[in-house]
Amino acid sequence: MALKMHPSLAVHVGDWLKTEIVEPAEVSVTALAGHFGVSRQALSTLLNGNANLSADMAIRFEKAFGIKADTLLRMQTTYELAQAREHEQDIKVEKLKKAA
Repeated sequence: MALKMHPSLAVHVGDWLKTEIVEPAEVSVTALAGHFGVSRQALSTLLNGNANLSADMAIRFEKAFGIKADTLLRMQTTYELAQAREHEQDIKVEKLKKAA
């Protein structure tokens, strides 16, 4: 049996990046977007928790700040799964029976 994590423990990776990485680095979203070669809007949307982290963006954070892209993507997946678990009772799928 898999352990279930309480949904309140899952934090959107964008929120985490904003509070734990970007703000302590004292870099503006505009400056960081320019450094990353992405639009300010795309970065802002991620950091405000309104977009999912892409593999490309995870690599940009890894290169700029040294935090592993794999770790960031696991955080994203954990968050998405926690969100889905909140309504899993609405997902009506029966166990597949093995063909004879």
